[in-house]
Amino acid sequence: MGTKPTKIALLLGSLSTLALSAPQALADELEASKIDEHLVVIGRADTLPLNIAANVNVIDSADIEMSGATSLTEVLRGQSGIQVSDNNVGTSYAMRGFSASTAVNNTLILLDGRRLNNIDIAAPSLNAIPLNLIERIEILSGSAGVLYGDQAVGGVINIVTRSPENTAGSVQLSGGSFNTYEGRGDISGAINDNWHYYLSANYNQGDNYRDHNANETGSILGRIQYKTATDMFMVESSYYDDDRENPGSLTEDEFKQDPRFSWNSSEYVHQMTTALRSAYQHQLNQHWSLQADVDYSDTLVTSLNWGTNSRNTRSLLMFSPKAVGHYTTRQGELNLVTGLDISRGKAEFHSSARSNEQRLQSVYLQATVPLSQTLNYVVGGRYAEVSDELVDGAAYPNGIDLDEDASALEFGLNYRPNAEQRFYIRYDQNFRFAKVDEQAYTPSDVYGLKPQTGESYEAGWDWIGQSQTLKLSLYQLDLKDEIVFDPSANTPTGGTFLGANVNADASRRYGASVDWDWQLANAWLVGLEYHYVDAEFTAGLNDGNKLSWVAEHSGRGYLSLDFAEHFQLFTEAVYTGERFIEGDNANEGQKLGGYVLANAAVNYQRDAWQASLRVDNLLDKDYVSSGYFGGDWGDSYYSGRGRDVRLTLGYRF
Repeated sequence: MGTKPTKIALLLGSLSTLALSAPQALADELEASKIDEHLVVIGRADTLPLNIAANVNVIDSADIEMSGATSLTEVLRGQSGIQVSDNNVGTSYAMRGFSASTAVNNTLILLDGRRLNNIDIAAPSLNAIPLNLIERIEILSGSAGVLYGDQAVGGVINIVTRSPENTAGSVQLSGGSFNTYEGRGDISGAINDNWHYYLSANYNQGDNYRDHNANETGSILGRIQYKTATDMFMVESSYYDDDRENPGSLTEDEFKQDPRFSWNSSEYVHQMTTALRSAYQHQLNQHWSLQADVDYSDTLVTSLNWGTNSRNTRSLLMFSPKAVGHYTTRQGELNLVTGLDISRGKAEFHSSARSNEQRLQSVYLQATVPLSQTLNYVVGGRYAEVSDELVDGAAYPNGIDLDEDASALEFGLNYRPNAEQRFYIRYDQNFRFAKVDEQAYTPSDVYGLKPQTGESYEAGWDWIGQSQTLKLSLYQLDLKDEIVFDPSANTPTGGTFLGANVNADASRRYGASVDWDWQLANAWLVGLEYHYVDAEFTAGLNDGNKLSWVAEHSGRGYLSLDFAEHFQLFTEAVYTGERFIEGDNANEGQKLGGYVLANAAVNYQRDAWQASLRVDNLLDKDYVSSGYFGGDWGDSYYSGRGRDVRLTLGYRF
């Protein structure tokens, strides 16, 4: 393909190591790689993510092209220890030892720094983001409670979109298994020296692997940007529409007999979201810049499940002003970032006569302070308050007001003895508040859930050689009052199904990760990563039991080979280890078996033309992509996607 593995290895090696003040050799490498620094928002500062005492991985557009992946889910699967759960109508992404249902609320997902996590427990719809829109993906593994506050517990995934500053465009058409067809297009250009525009559109339809699981999905985005030496202003509007049939769950016997089977014939989920965003940045002087984002989203979800029609609406307005400072000292760069995060979300669940207006405001400050040219420390804090105005037709017909607060502190050390190595240690507190629908479905004697709080400890070492890179990290994550759904809890007043949302017993997660890649020759690149998580309860009835749905062992290996002038081969294997089915906190049942998904792609590029043939689940492995413990009622299973072949043709202009 057009980007040789040698350049890919350079990008991976350069960005996998973090520091406040990179030596000149590393700075030259970054400049040669032509990274758009102003687009990197991990750290909420206007710099590369090199000053964060944390494990950060960057997947750029060259990596995405190298993989031949056709969806964001396949790009993220197995990366940085991410475990994917798919119930055939939505996907969640777990980091550092969370189950599928809790991952939605403990993995923060951003688009250019804007939150995509919903104010209710529904998973964010990453299908709304076509791959041609993505410049790169930044993955921060671990807690980021000071930088991002609510829900930044297990990790942060930030998706950075393309800049409109270049005149360019592309068109892609693809088709493949399960009657899947997709079209993508984007164009950007200059109106004049200061004004630029960007437009992107995507349409996808297919029957998918399961019976009665067809989808029709489309999105469109438009952005106008004004930029001078001291000011930047942009306004953006987007619309997303996903209409998807719901095949429902299977019993264990049904899954073994035919994983594609579905009893459903009319159930569906239809989601429509409109989003508006505006951002302004002003360089006040040589040291300080002022920035502010205003974001608004409005979503309508209609569905038919278990023979019942439902209609839910949610809206969210966010205002995030901040100030960023840079000072040069004899020891190195002193960086400061401080700001406010203010949001107002409202959800109405029409079928249950329930509504909730949630207001959240927080203030934060983080400083990166140099002690020498090779050593710096990061310190910061955040304070947050939340209020809920909840009405529920059964539990709170006259309404109830709930108020909570939480705080977080952070301290980290970065030590870089030379250009090849970096050591870091980090302590970060985290929290999350109950979602708007979690507060309503609690036991009758519980009036509001307490905030979930936690502490994260981490240490790591990064090494960059001439042809190899190696990253090692160790961590511990302790949580108390974790907000979960407990199927054995007392059903709320007027509840329609067993169980309730509760503050669970304390839990602890130990973990380790190894990430290695090696440029064998100009045409060869290989990589391996392994992730270990020991997640268990540390108090209460389930003390000592393993947390459900968390695979103790997971990993990924890949190989890229440029085998001809215009051709490149990519293969990968993603391993997910055995685990208890979700909800089996007593560890009563048998573990689900581990599995390996093998994927392969052949890519071709010549001049402005591109082609890719990608095969996901090459060996057609049957596996459970999502499952829930049912006790005496029996467990529920959702099938992973079978062998999937996609051919994509593209043209850039």
